[in-house]
Amino acid sequence: MNETVIFSVVLLAVLGLVLALILYLVAQKFKVEEDPRIDLVAEALPGANCGACGKAGCRDMAEQIVKDPSYTGCPVCNADNIAKIAEILGRVPEEKEPCIAVVRCKGGKVNSPAKVQFEGLQSCSFANSLFTTEGGCPFGCLGCGDCTKACTFDAIHMNPETGLPEVDPYKCTACGACAKACPRGIIEIRKKREATGRVYVGCMNKQKGVYSTKVCKISCIGCGKCVKVCPQNAITLANNLAYVNDDLCIACQKCVEACPTKAMTIMPLSKKLPETPKAEPASAPAAATEPMQKAEAQA
Repeated sequence: MNETVIFSVVLLAVLGLVLALILYLVAQKFKVEEDPRIDLVAEALPGANCGACGKAGCRDMAEQIVKDPSYTGCPVCNADNIAKIAEILGRVPEEKEPCIAVVRCKGGKVNSPAKVQFEGLQSCSFANSLFTTEGGCPFGCLGCGDCTKACTFDAIHMNPETGLPEVDPYKCTACGACAKACPRGIIEIRKKREATGRVYVGCMNKQKGVYSTKVCKISCIGCGKCVKVCPQNAITLANNLAYVNDDLCIACQKCVEACPTKAMTIMPLSKKLPETPKAEPASAPAAATEPMQKAEAQA
């Protein structure tokens, strides 16, 4: 009986070794060689897996960058990421101007007061199929916050006072997720313009001025004054709505001054940080000043 058990164990061991060898040989013959640079590029990417590039994830994006030299790359990458990837691949790093998400609506609770109240599902895509806005603008922000839910960088939040989304310029990566989530297309990816600020029309209403001003105080009325004063021909007027060409605008602000409804907007990079208070000179100790006061009194 012992011989039977030993024979069975040896047979199973030999069979296992033979099958393992076969699997190894097959794996070596049919294995797919992978470029080692893919792992390095994947590590250099932001790793947010936000899907802004249209790929399944950052790993898939890294494979595309390595395979296709003409591929522009990840829209979320900053200058440091681009430099690292270019160094890994032996390419010249492309210069990429920083961009940011811009909310092209200034209506909200302040400039477009509510005429009705929406009590349904808090979803912009759902509300868009049912009504205009609480203020009555058929092109304005619905205020349900689909853009904030879509942002994976926590860079956009709803302002409870205005009912409008606000973008944090330091967190926004211009991935475009918020723009895709907005059913009315009021969020646009534009150049950040850190030095001069961003000029854009804070209105999407394409109705004639006589109608648009009834639902919003600062709607664009299509008067064309901004077009006339722009020295760069950067502003066009179509469907009763002005539009600023980001590539031509030099942020001279003449259009902002000429706009009668203040729909034309210039937005700086960020709000000014509070100034650090100057240190006040330390006052002399009371004990040290008493002899001086006595000396002055005697004199």
